[in-house]
Amino acid sequence: MQKIIKALGLVFGDIGTSPIYTLSVIFLLLPVTYENVLGVLSLIFWTLIILPTIQYTVLAMSLSLRGEGGTLILSEILKSLIKSRRALGVVTLISFIAISLLMGDGVITPAISILSAVEGISLIPGIPHLTETHIVLISIFIATLLFSFQARGTEKVSGAFGPVMCLWFFSLFLLGLVYLFKVPSVLKAINPFYGVEFLMKNGWKGYLALGEIILCATGSEAMYADMGHLGARPIKKAWKLVFVALIINYFGQGAFLLLNPQAKFVLFEMCLHLISYLYVPFLILALLATIIASQAMISAMFSIVYQAISARILPILKVKYTSRELASQIYIGTVNWFFYIAVCYIMYLFGSSAKLASAYGLAVTADMSITGLFLISVFFIKKNYKYFLLSIFTALTSIIYFSSTLHKFPVGGYWSIVLASFPFAVILLYTQGQKKLYKSLKFLSREEFIHKFSRFYANNPKIQGTALFLIRDPHTFPPYVIETIFFHGILYEENIFVSLIRKNEPYGITTGFIEELCPGAKVFEIAYGYMEYLRVEDILREHGIDERAIFYGLEDIETRHPIWKLYATLKQLSPHFVKFMELPATKLHGVLTRIEIT
Repeated sequence: MQKIIKALGLVFGDIGTSPIYTLSVIFLLLPVTYENVLGVLSLIFWTLIILPTIQYTVLAMSLSLRGEGGTLILSEILKSLIKSRRALGVVTLISFIAISLLMGDGVITPAISILSAVEGISLIPGIPHLTETHIVLISIFIATLLFSFQARGTEKVSGAFGPVMCLWFFSLFLLGLVYLFKVPSVLKAINPFYGVEFLMKNGWKGYLALGEIILCATGSEAMYADMGHLGARPIKKAWKLVFVALIINYFGQGAFLLLNPQAKFVLFEMCLHLISYLYVPFLILALLATIIASQAMISAMFSIVYQAISARILPILKVKYTSRELASQIYIGTVNWFFYIAVCYIMYLFGSSAKLASAYGLAVTADMSITGLFLISVFFIKKNYKYFLLSIFTALTSIIYFSSTLHKFPVGGYWSIVLASFPFAVILLYTQGQKKLYKSLKFLSREEFIHKFSRFYANNPKIQGTALFLIRDPHTFPPYVIETIFFHGILYEENIFVSLIRKNEPYGITTGFIEELCPGAKVFEIAYGYMEYLRVEDILREHGIDERAIFYGLEDIETRHPIWKLYATLKQLSPHFVKFMELPATKLHGVLTRIEIT
């Protein structure tokens, strides 16, 4: 039960705050008629069945690597099943696009959630009318507090997230239920016939309305992405409760609209008409829910960036662990403040949730479509034909929704692509630059190194003590090792080559000497999970290693090519991984190797 409550707070913030704006935005486009209301409710009901329920909780959550989920994990599963190099390249590129779209969507989600909740202040009786500028300023103030708090970590307050979201979903359920009793005929919308009829009657306008109806399902991807933190079972159980609360509330909003066709802020006006004296507490609860939803999205961005750094598709950034118990609770300052600037700018640029909704949905549905295509491929290769057919159905649904959002591109939707293009450009620049760099580096094979080192060690004077050389692969030796030992003659009595290997699984550290290459040279391996906080010095002391010096390689990139100049700048700005190991600074020696990239 505790995990279910935690899931309500950490996973369902985004999809749980969608009722604040979804119907309000849809009926800016459509007249409030009985047929339109039933048609929209029917489409919302079946959208929540097909996308969050079938595509994510049934199909996607049946696939994981050691309990972890998300776009990167799904692409890794698919790549492990593919043999063609060309297909691997295509899947890798598409996974880069999906990650970038998630990051672009991550900016718009907090912006629309906070703006929509703050707009409810205008309805408080006795409060002067708030202009768009006032709403934006209040929203930016809330965002500033939210992003400023990130460095302290959410561990102390995250315990309250679940109970607050429980109260939020219970309030949504009760509000919807009251109006459902007033107009029970809206329950007929469960029949998909009303959705089909709506699309056929409204034609092109009904198709465009799908671009707003999809707002009810934004945040679905969080269920799969957060699977590693909480496990599949609690998320699935929590979704059943959330689904009921959302459906009852949406149907209640439909009933309210039929009684009050002129309503603009449907959810807030429902509360105001029903119990006016409870409106302010409800508004405060809505603000808290949107802050929690935004917090969940910020944490998700940190996790996505951290996974991307671990997968070596983004440059190293300084990661701060904000919890001793939960390794997943991290803070990345660079990401936090870039994210903050982008959110504030988007709120300032659009000014209202209705205008921002015109830009929202394009990145989300594109990511859902990519997930759908990955699922089709995985289940086909695995010959799971039942899930293969289901995934075709859900992917087609996602693609239809994606195509319906394309009309948003010229009226603001391009911003989600602009925002996604920044991380995508960095990923491409970094991954291609790393490939180019390693091709330019002249590594020495293990056999060549042993042959050369044995002769050099036997015939040259040695420095007393132990030296450590940080390497990635014990089968190849980087240029800086060759320079240090053979060219500069820095040869210690004992030379230990520490091989740091990042494992695909999140946790676990295995260490030990794997072999003695030859007299005076040993290999010590540290294999660690990508979520582990590595204390290299403690590991070395446990194995009786007391070094006098630690050497590591640095690259000075020279190039005339403008793209590789950008890569060189990016490489120079990103800190070296040695800085995160808490090694004694007095023993560290960086060996610079000049490399020319053409």
